[in-house]
Amino acid sequence: MLEHDAYILLNLISGIGPSRTASLIQKCGSATAIFEERREALAGVRGISEELARKIVEAAHSSMLDEELDRIALGGVEVVTRADAAYPEQFGEMEDAPLCLYICGTLPETIGTQSIAIVGSRRATVYGMRMAQHIAEAAAFSGWSVVSGLALGIDAAAHKGTMNANGKTVAVLGGGLMKIQPQEHVPLARDIIAKGGAVITEFPMTFPPTRHSFPMRNRIISALSLGTVVVEAGLHSGALITASAALEQGKTVFAVPGNADSELSSGCNNLIRNGEAQLVTSFEDVLESMDFLPGFSERELPFTAKEAPAAENDFEDEVDASLPESDRRILEFLKKGEASFDAISAGAGVGAGELSRKLVALEISHKLKRTPVGYARTR
Repeated sequence: MLEHDAYILLNLISGIGPSRTASLIQKCGSATAIFEERREALAGVRGISEELARKIVEAAHSSMLDEELDRIALGGVEVVTRADAAYPEQFGEMEDAPLCLYICGTLPETIGTQSIAIVGSRRATVYGMRMAQHIAEAAAFSGWSVVSGLALGIDAAAHKGTMNANGKTVAVLGGGLMKIQPQEHVPLARDIIAKGGAVITEFPMTFPPTRHSFPMRNRIISALSLGTVVVEAGLHSGALITASAALEQGKTVFAVPGNADSELSSGCNNLIRNGEAQLVTSFEDVLESMDFLPGFSERELPFTAKEAPAAENDFEDEVDASLPESDRRILEFLKKGEASFDAISAGAGVGAGELSRKLVALEISHKLKRTPVGYARTR
């Protein structure tokens, strides 16, 4: 048995996990050697019960591995294990690093270097969805990949926002690739893969999601990202588990503030108040803080706050004629002053879907800025 396959088989055995696998390898020398040991020897390893030792011995003589390898091949899935050179280096210092990573699609090259996690409530408000999409679009326009969990609400908005801006996004599942939940997000998963991103999981192909497996996947979301942005999270939201995992991994946590009396923003507001998260209202805020992250340098940014053009208050000059027509209409309309999204859409004659993308691009190029009302020109 190959070491690669031995890790896949270990991952199939209920009750093993990263910690017990480490104890077994310390005793036996390798993952392959575990399946060559007698039951009595395995039962003598710390954390391995008689029952678990029996499961390991039986697995070695069963069809479990062959059946899983068939499912992997049929699904066109790549499995990277701890034994493989391609195993993400971001997992290297995690005590509970996954034994395997099932990958459907392509992990962006920016994972771990220019990637940000965006997570939040499944019961998101219109405000939360808009902020998640806005930050994700801006991240994609800036050349960053976005990692999230394919859940309803904020996760979905983050994935869709990234793809709206032709960016790459990664969805981390709480179950196997053949057991995607919620089922209504199967088309979203397909879109992510089709547009150059990936759907990944540490769980075997047919593993059903459980209330324990969803929190487990959160440590992977944070590990694959330089920082984690929490958008709308109640006091008991699973997004706070991702934030805790990020802090334990030495990553920076960001939070989008919400109304003081909003239950869905109470978790975010607490993170900010307790000093556990930096307040952000845009992706530019995230970029400005990245100087403080290990291994990050300003030259990696598409722009920096220091290089951003100074805002001007004189809007009498003609709008740059080289801009696309819809961009010029938006900027011409905003000469009158700040305006809401709906007012810009009606006044500039730009549809909501196109306008959302245009506003993000114009904000990144510092031609406009967000305001309490909506948007305003900067020059």
